[in-house]
Amino acid sequence: MNWITNYVRPRINSIFSRREVPENLWSKCDDCGTMLFHREISDNLNVCSNCGHHMHITPRDRFRALFDGGVFNEIAVPEPLADPLHFRDQKKYPDRMRSAQKSTGEKEAMLVAAGEIGRTPIVAAAQDFSFMGGSMGMYVGNAIIAAAEEAIKLGRPLILFSAAGGARMQEGILSLMQMPRTTVAVQMLKEAGLPYIVVLTHPTTGGVTASYAMLGDVQIAEPNALICFAGPRVIEQTIRERLPEGFQRAEYLLEHGMLDRVTDRRKMREELVVICRMLMNMAPATWGDLPPPGPETSDSKASEPAGKTPGK
Repeated sequence: MNWITNYVRPRINSIFSRREVPENLWSKCDDCGTMLFHREISDNLNVCSNCGHHMHITPRDRFRALFDGGVFNEIAVPEPLADPLHFRDQKKYPDRMRSAQKSTGEKEAMLVAAGEIGRTPIVAAAQDFSFMGGSMGMYVGNAIIAAAEEAIKLGRPLILFSAAGGARMQEGILSLMQMPRTTVAVQMLKEAGLPYIVVLTHPTTGGVTASYAMLGDVQIAEPNALICFAGPRVIEQTIRERLPEGFQRAEYLLEHGMLDRVTDRRKMREELVVICRMLMNMAPATWGDLPPPGPETSDSKASEPAGKTPGK
């Protein structure tokens, strides 16, 4: 054994066997600029561990963290016409749809599911802002109606997570018609005596705010979420005045009576369990004694509420 064997050869091997570090291992916080390891972000539900900034999270990831054991059943949504107006701007509408589906891995801008949170059966719907800005089109309207009908059929509360830039311009007046359609769906829940809880996430704007996003029995928002109809820049340009600090943010709206709560994403699940069980006249949840749900508990038909439904 000599210095060539002991030093030179291992050194040469280490140089030629180096692996490239994947670029997606680290992400930068949009607010404070802290570099965060991807596992740290995932474990923290896409909340910055340094400043608490709430970053984007997909509906599927949200549901995995929300439902017991990450188990939920997707609810089928009726398919609307693919391109009713044959709309085209820089791209054809079907081409934009295919691009969004490829980049997100989802069919459309809303995911609907049924399952249990803290052994409390619910139906949930969540918008995906990364899918064409979470824009409200006919599919989103169909999804909310499907969620409401499923909640009524099973006698469960409906929890909706909103995140949208407004109505989808590629569907024109047909997208605006989802505002009254979804309002009727919410009214169906109220007539059935079932709770409708809305969690407003960043951003919730336009026709979504003007319809189903502000009709909840309980209105909750994530910290610093932008919630408005017209954005602050548009308002400033219209009235030619500077708006108050934090205008149209969740904390500002809470102070002015538009919201009931502003809740950190990491504490949202426990808060929703408490609210749902109170509104459904169910006994308080027993924390720390919830085994992972099996196939029989994840099945929608086996998850009927144990408590008495209000108004029945």
